[in-house]
Amino acid sequence: MISSLAWIARGKAARHPTKYNVDDSELERVSKLANVELSEAAAQLAAAQQDDDGWVDEEEMEEDEAPAAPEDPDDLSRYRLDEYDDEPSQGPAMGAFSRVRGLQYYRNNDEDPYITLKNDEEDEEEEREQLEVLPQDNMIVTAKTEDDLSLLEVYIYSAQDENLYVHHDLMLPSFPLHLEWLDYAPAALSPEGAARRPAGTLGNFVAVGTMEPEIEVWSMDTIEGLFPDAVLGRRSATAALEGPRGTGKKKRREPKKRVPNAEYHVDAVLSLSWNRRVRNMLASASADTTVKIWDLSRPSSGEDSSALRSFSGHTDKVQSVAWQVGAPGLAQGSENPAVLMTGSYDKTIRVFDSRMPEQVLVASVPSDVEAVRWNGWRENSFLVALETGIVQGFDARMLTAEPSANALFTLAAHEGACTALDVSPHIPGCILTAGTDRQVKVWNVDGAEAERPKGISLVASRDLDVGKVFTASFSPNDPLTVAAAGSSGRLGVWDMLSNAGVRRTFGDRLRNLASYSAHHGDAAATEVDLSDERPRAGVVGVEDDAESDEDEAME
Repeated sequence: MISSLAWIARGKAARHPTKYNVDDSELERVSKLANVELSEAAAQLAAAQQDDDGWVDEEEMEEDEAPAAPEDPDDLSRYRLDEYDDEPSQGPAMGAFSRVRGLQYYRNNDEDPYITLKNDEEDEEEEREQLEVLPQDNMIVTAKTEDDLSLLEVYIYSAQDENLYVHHDLMLPSFPLHLEWLDYAPAALSPEGAARRPAGTLGNFVAVGTMEPEIEVWSMDTIEGLFPDAVLGRRSATAALEGPRGTGKKKRREPKKRVPNAEYHVDAVLSLSWNRRVRNMLASASADTTVKIWDLSRPSSGEDSSALRSFSGHTDKVQSVAWQVGAPGLAQGSENPAVLMTGSYDKTIRVFDSRMPEQVLVASVPSDVEAVRWNGWRENSFLVALETGIVQGFDARMLTAEPSANALFTLAAHEGACTALDVSPHIPGCILTAGTDRQVKVWNVDGAEAERPKGISLVASRDLDVGKVFTASFSPNDPLTVAAAGSSGRLGVWDMLSNAGVRRTFGDRLRNLASYSAHHGDAAATEVDLSDERPRAGVVGVEDDAESDEDEAME
């Protein structure tokens, strides 16, 4: 499955990505963090095996009570051959390996004297060309999980060629839940405790929220990465939450109680929001019912990283968080980069100034919240997607300190849960929804800039063959191009201009896009071809290996 995706605008990625450099300082930094995890695991294992208080392990009791099986003459387990390599040597080495004193690590093939076929310059140049990211290319990063393997899969999408392919991937240690792109290079600690680079350097990064309480920040301009550029949280403190503890006279593996605190998350990170105006600020929402703000300019290694602020108004999991800032191209005159909006499973929406969190505005909704989005085309307007498939619109100025259900409109968008919600960064009155009914839909909000919308109509709906849709969003560059993914593990990109109804509905607003682009400084979005003669693929995806094999067999 693919649980989340993030677009990367054209020109933000490095043209020639670099390979992960495993130098001495990086090895020491990674080893330091790994040793923390290993030592804690060893301590937990030792605690689980102790019987000082007379407790008996439940598994041991079951083994003792089981009747003894007859001895099998062919059973070689008593020789412990599987543990042969783990046992220390009891004498001098013998045979052909008697002169081998140890293993030598080489950083590359050129330093290894046993590798006679060195790297060819032509091969390196060919690889460099294959990994090149052109200025007209978008990156799309997905959080993919297959069996027990989780990874970041980075795609290249070329709108001109209508081509989509996997560029590289990075392995993740835990199930990913949400991705958020940012161009702010987080400060990271060296093994000596000093910052490895100046914070705030322009870059191409993705923050990852997972089932673990920590937030990882990865560079998308580095391939074959082994460890993230920064880890936000207290891994040294949260690793013990899953440890075993004694209950009565039997030891059971029961997780310790997760008590929320103001410094770090203690449960899964469900949503992230980067502040595009105050670029060093990253907000996170967690299953521990808290919302936290992280200062990316503070050096962080994951051992002792504390949040800048913490908010604890919700009583259940916080599913979504969003700063009151829009994507590039949205109306920015009315936004307040200090205002946060959160949506929770406690069926409430909270809007507050992060500098004065006690002055909170609350809206009640009829079911669990799946996603919240600010509508940058109208001041103080926001949208909420719910588990029942309903989308509601609100005006923050109409909210009070007490929960109230005063929505501007209610839209029955999907038959199942509405899992994805987005507002077009190019066209006012154009919103996107997707859900577990496998449908991706685009809607037209008539009178989107008015106090109350005149009406909402469905413009187009399509099954992109990605299964139940878990994530969908508009392209930051191409109007009416969306990416969606879900339970099938496939990514689909839909150019909605291939639909004649979409062109008719939004044609006038697209023709006026030049004035919007001139106002917002996005000249790339003015090149829109609305002619019916232009061939359009509609949906672009990556061909599955099994499908290609079947096609070849049929031919």
